[in-house]
This record gives sequence, structure tokens and C-alpha cells, in this order.
Amino acid sequence: MQTLTKYLVSYLKRDWNLEDYPIEIRHSDVPANVPEVPDFRPIPWLVRIPTWMRMTGYGDTMEEAYADLRRKFSEYKNEGNELPRPGTKVPIQFAPMVEITKYEQIAEDFFSRILQMDYHNVLITDSSSLWHFQVENEEVKSKILEVYGVDISEIEDGNIAEIFRKIDQR
Repeated sequence: MQTLTKYLVSYLKRDWNLEDYPIEIRHSDVPANVPEVPDFRPIPWLVRIPTWMRMTGYGDTMEEAYADLRRKFSEYKNEGNELPRPGTKVPIQFAPMVEITKYEQIAEDFFSRILQMDYHNVLITDSSSLWHFQVENEEVKSKILEVYGVDISEIEDGNIAEIFRKIDQR
């Protein structure tokens, strides 16, 4: 009902703010016995626009999650992107794959030797990071240095396209 109401009210103005969108708040109890995984920890609060998957905020408190959502919304709006009408479903958009496809042979070898995965069974975009695969940072960096002779320590975000570019340039 909130989505329909926000949709109908959206016709009364042209410049929408976060408050003009339906908001969903979720809280998940974090179990006490969750094993520690490097660069990954459960986040208990999620605040999102349910019809716009990209607009999701996370935090340890509801306030932090809402502030994260507000920041993402403001960045999107301030970049000059056209806002979808509140209450309408926004299709999921994947990041481009222009850079990643330039290095397909490296990708096939890399995923097999470094991550023990089949490159053709995962979705990788130009924005994908090694850290999306929940791997131990130092262990993977060492393995890449050993296998390819490439030091990736300056690629702090673990961007896979950047790593492939370095491997290709060596």
C-alpha cells in the first residue's frame, strides 16, 4: 500500500527526495557463533527502497543504515542521474563488462588457478572485486605474486579488471 501511495503522490511534484519513496526496514539478529571470515561480517540493519534494488543502506543500527541509504541516494541524484518515479519498479542494472572481456583468457586461467572456480559460472563485471569472493587477502595476494609474478598490493579495492590489466602488462 505504501508503494501505491508514494506512486500516486509523486504526481504532485517533480523533484523527488528520499522521503518520497517507499522504505523498507529489516533487522536480522546476528548469531553469536558466526565464524570470522576476512573482509566479511554480518550487518544487522538494512534500509532500502523495495522497488529499486540499487538503493539499499546497511548499518549496525537502523540510523546508520538509513544514513547509508540517504548518502547513496544523494550521490545518485547529485551525479545528475534521472530519478525513477517513486513507487515504480526499477530494473536491475549490471555494471559494464567492457574491461573484463578484454582479458578473457587471463580470467579463465586466473579463476581456475587462484580462486579454484570456473570463470564461466560466475558473473564478473568491471566493478567486481576479489573481496566479493570472501577470500583471505594476504593469501590471495601471495598466490597471485607466485603464479603471475605480479604484486597487487596497491590495488586496495581488489578490482579484478585492474588485476587482469596488471597481469596482462607484465
